[in-house]
Amino acid sequence: MAGADPNRSFMKDVKRIIIKVGTAVITRNDGRLALGGIGALCEQVKDLNAQGYEVIMVTSGAVGVGRQRLRYRKLVNSSFADLQEPQNELDGKACAAVGQSGLMALYDMLFTQLDVSSSQLLVTDSDFENSNFRERLRETVESLLELRVIPVFNENDAISTRKAPYEDSSGIFWDNDSLAGLLALELKADLLLLLSDVDGLYSGPPSEASSKIIHTYIKEKHYHEITFGDKSRVGRGGMTAKVQAAVWASTGGVPVVITSGCASQSIVKVLQGEKIGTLFHKNASLWEPSKDASVREMAVSARDCSRRLQNLSSEERKKILLDVADALEANEDLIRSENEADVAVAHEAGYESSLVARLTLKPGKIASLAKSVRTLANMKDPINEILKRTEVADGLVLEKTSCPLGVLLIVFESRPDALVQIASLAIRSGNGLLLKGGKEAMRSNAILHKVITNAIPDNVGEKLIGLVTTRDEIADLLKLDDVIDLVIPRGSNKLVAQIKATTKIPVLGHADGVCHVYIDKSADMDMAKRIVMDAKIDYPAACNTMETLLVHKDLAETPELNDVLAALKTEGVNIYGGPVAHKILGFPKADSLHLEYSSMACTVGFVDDVQSAIDHIHRYGSAHTDCVVTTDDKVAETFLRQVDSAAVVYNASTRFSDGARFGLGAEVGISTGRIHARGPVGVEGLLTTRWLLRGKGQVVNGDKNVAYTHKSLPLQ
Repeated sequence: MAGADPNRSFMKDVKRIIIKVGTAVITRNDGRLALGGIGALCEQVKDLNAQGYEVIMVTSGAVGVGRQRLRYRKLVNSSFADLQEPQNELDGKACAAVGQSGLMALYDMLFTQLDVSSSQLLVTDSDFENSNFRERLRETVESLLELRVIPVFNENDAISTRKAPYEDSSGIFWDNDSLAGLLALELKADLLLLLSDVDGLYSGPPSEASSKIIHTYIKEKHYHEITFGDKSRVGRGGMTAKVQAAVWASTGGVPVVITSGCASQSIVKVLQGEKIGTLFHKNASLWEPSKDASVREMAVSARDCSRRLQNLSSEERKKILLDVADALEANEDLIRSENEADVAVAHEAGYESSLVARLTLKPGKIASLAKSVRTLANMKDPINEILKRTEVADGLVLEKTSCPLGVLLIVFESRPDALVQIASLAIRSGNGLLLKGGKEAMRSNAILHKVITNAIPDNVGEKLIGLVTTRDEIADLLKLDDVIDLVIPRGSNKLVAQIKATTKIPVLGHADGVCHVYIDKSADMDMAKRIVMDAKIDYPAACNTMETLLVHKDLAETPELNDVLAALKTEGVNIYGGPVAHKILGFPKADSLHLEYSSMACTVGFVDDVQSAIDHIHRYGSAHTDCVVTTDDKVAETFLRQVDSAAVVYNASTRFSDGARFGLGAEVGISTGRIHARGPVGVEGLLTTRWLLRGKGQVVNGDKNVAYTHKSLPLQ
């Protein structure tokens, strides 16, 4: 759902609305009427009529409908010899005369089925030259609206004084778009809605990837920036005509929205104030910059600052991180105070204990974060590292070097400590950063962002790291595929799925953390107990905690397994059983075998052997982190080689699957995908490569005088 646009708050006062339906909306590509689309529009009009809106329609399509009918009639009445002759184009006025009755009959039938009355009003531009006509027209429309009848206007092309409906643009109005604009002013409408077959006005042809939708049209800004594509495939004017009509009506005081008539419930969404389509308003140039502009400026600023950061020396970038670590420790009391306020609000709101646990900055956490930032600062500089040198030809040397991705957008939930890790990784890797944390950590995120950005020197700029505060801004940022290079969502499966479905920007991350520990029949059970206990209770809310304990069937009902399960229950872990385990052990049956509890709970299941365990993990796991506990080297190697997860562990806790514990300094998240990074994503996962070719004036010239050597050279 599109977010509400504060610039459209006037929609709540709209009563009289004119809806202009374009030919492309009511016809299919083959020229026939799109009955389903027309029916959906009529249903929306019926609902608006029932809610007390005064709805006036202006419809196109008569000429197209008539042309289709006359072509068919001409075809069935022609001999084979007639069809061999060149076919003359049908007269537009004749098409209009034939099509008008059919089009209105369809509207009448559909509205009648919906228990709504409609009326037909045919006008020509010459009619409006008569002031008496205008007065009578207003009186007629007022009477119809009072009776809850839907007036349906169309230009009477059949008797228009113009030579051809599609060609002559002279007169008081020149097509149905301009007729709609004229009627909006004449009938004092509160809103004019121009329905098209595209989502609104774009900066260029909508089919071009570089074109961006314009949500609010500002003539002074957009008039010279827009490039129009082809005219409508079936109608007279296309988007150019709609913009002209919209500017005309909005200048006269009637707000206008151009939007898609093919999208579901588009009319209703416009009236609800959602940011869909393009708004034209006489005061648009006086409004504060829209969020569209502000989020773009935020992203562009982050990119510009990142380029300045990359130009610093390695020592200068290192000093920024050390300053950040010092600032965190110096402001610990303030940070903890703001975090405690967030935690108190979360308790009052009744949030789940697992979320509150992720939200809380426990004693010692700030010191731990500062330590990880310093560790990152003291790591080898990852930027501009020469990865490979090749002599392409004599005197022509090619270098493959590391470089930042550009601008990162990280969306995370609950955990304010993630902000520190992500920000420090962005600084170390030379990337610009945009952050959106969960609303439950709003105060914690705000103070951490302030502390970190205050430590960034002016020659880089504090806008290197931007903090996004509303959900609406996320929707706008996800459209900026020309500025933002990578999105990393850290949160629920729903969050990750929503982001992947709404952006063209590459997305890196994981949706679930369904991690397994498999206890083989050969396992040292004391070791298994230590690993299971740590994997489950060390931090139950973490994504690398054990959620499913798989046990070899030979260990069922043994004292050693009972000891492990008893220890879990003693610590307060709720245990659920798989299909076999719940019968043997008497535990409640698990709702699903693919469950991320993120709390003091886990599933226990029995498997036949290591291969069965691997098959279970592949079927029900999330390719995050999975562990085997065994003393059988063959079992261990089989598990390590075959389990297709981002991290696979042998005789150790799943909790080790973490950027800091892996020696990455910190992590921006854990990726369960295979492109561009996998597992805990540290600095290396936020880098890409580029090629530097150093020559001495060489040219290709058809490769006539180039002796390629392609010799590997030592790194410098």
